[in-house]
Amino acid sequence: MAEQVKITSMRNTYGDTLVRLGEKYKNIIVLDADLAKSTQTIRFGKKFPERFFDMGIAEQDMIGTAAGLAACGMNPFASTFAMFGSGRCWEQIRNSVAYPNLPVKIVVTHAGVSVGADGPTHQACEDMAILRAIPNMKVVSPADSVETEKLIEFLADYYDSPVYVRLARMNTPVVFGDDYKFEFAKGIVLKEGKDITLVSTGVILFKVLDAYNKLKEKGISAEVIHMPTIKPLDKEILIKSAQKTGRIITVEEHTVIGGLGSAVTESLSEDYPSYVVRIGIQDLFAESGEPEDLFTKYGLNIDNIVNSVMQLLKKK
Repeated sequence: MAEQVKITSMRNTYGDTLVRLGEKYKNIIVLDADLAKSTQTIRFGKKFPERFFDMGIAEQDMIGTAAGLAACGMNPFASTFAMFGSGRCWEQIRNSVAYPNLPVKIVVTHAGVSVGADGPTHQACEDMAILRAIPNMKVVSPADSVETEKLIEFLADYYDSPVYVRLARMNTPVVFGDDYKFEFAKGIVLKEGKDITLVSTGVILFKVLDAYNKLKEKGISAEVIHMPTIKPLDKEILIKSAQKTGRIITVEEHTVIGGLGSAVTESLSEDYPSYVVRIGIQDLFAESGEPEDLFTKYGLNIDNIVNSVMQLLKKK
């Protein structure tokens, strides 16, 4: 009988963790842009109404207010959907948050094609790219609810720079145990291998781990690296793995332009040139549909990962 996989919500975990941290840190202030029920920041708002601000459909105002609060010593968490939290207020993030290097935590939900039926207008597949390009900005994409909780706990004490955190809408399989410890700007070798390296970020990790098992059945030894922090990238773990395998496949629920695949390719081209194949959204707008159907259509499924490995291994 197959082992039962626990499925949980990153959004619910985010809301619950904010409430718990709000008891401990009296300077935490949470802002939302008319989507508090969806992002689950409403839980903090009910518990601490004096420290919660629903800014309405005014994302630029939310970011500007968060910047002002951070400049006054507060610890603001600003949330909305990824499409709006990265695109609609990009100028305010750049000029009001990143330029003065204020520790605003921008935690967005509903990222990637797993948003599903809401379609291309709401499927933020470019967000990591446009935030990663901003100086001082850090970009993190956790894989499950456990890592989300540990990351938000870390951010409660993080004042070095602004951070963009990317969460999913869909409920996701739990990958990590309760003893997991999040380390900022560090990748994690989840499976050691010698033939090829699979590098992923965010919720698509569960597909990569399933692909690892399928490759193992075929006698292929794959190394699996989870890279929660896209910027700054853990170059050391990447180079060390490339030196073993010489072949890298990146997998992300994001466009291959400017996200994980680009970060990995840029790093390796400078430090240890290797074969790299990027699996992700291929410079297009996705369609509306069920998340699993969209994963399959755009190559974010087990079979495509395995087939990509087989093709790459043929290269001399």
